Amino acid sequence: RELIPEVWVPSVDERANRERLRRRSHLIRLRTSAINRTFGLLTQWGLRRNLTALRKPDAIDDLAEHGVPEVWRQSILTLLGVIDDLNAQLAPLERELRPHARADERVKLLMTIPGVAELLGLTLASEIGDVSRFASASKLVGYSGLTPIIKQSGQSSRTGRISKAGPNTLRWAAVEAAQQAWRPSNPWHRLYSDTKQRHGKSNPAKAAVARKVLIAAWHILARQQPFKPSHAAT
Repeated sequence: RELIPEVWVPSVDERANRERLRRRSHLIRLRTSAINRTFGLLTQWGLRRNLTALRKPDAIDDLAEHGVPEVWRQSILTLLGVIDDLNAQLAPLERELRPHARADERVKLLMTIPGVAELLGLTLASEIGDVSRFASASKLVGYSGLTPIIKQSGQSSRTGRISKAGPNTLRWAAVEAAQQAWRPSNPWHRLYSDTKQRHGKSNPAKAAVARKVLIAAWHILARQQPFKPSHAAT
């Protein structure tokens, strides 16, 4: 009688690919956390060093000369080891995923979106799946959990943080694509700049651009046409 809505279930191969991509995003987030903590430890002592500088043979001795105590230096060494270990795990996983990305026509289209590279395009394609299950671009954005929560009381209405109700990896991929919006050449640069200035921080600006990325992804996949800034960026 068609009283129960049909549930879309990806194939076993698609689910396996999705699991690889989710593992990759998890490892990248762990690496980012380790990198940020490394820089945070250096900031406590008024120092700024990039990872390349910290890997030089005399880097730790240099930190000691600049007044960084042994406990902090040991923490930095531990974090550098964690970063190297995560890089070692990511390398073969990414080699395994790249042939899948190159063979997927959806990825080729999604890579026309600014900020979307090969593996990020594969992540978006895998997490979105069959785009026809989303009746509109707004449905996809809502599914991602990037829509802000609206709190209403009486006659007042207040917009809060994003709901984060959808798949973490889809939301992460859209935000990763939005990281390049600070560049003036990016079609969503003005949206990013205005939102950042209005809120005083970058996270709401990245979320706003991430929603635009998903809107563009829906139109691209639904129409099987590459990204067009004049239409998708407005």
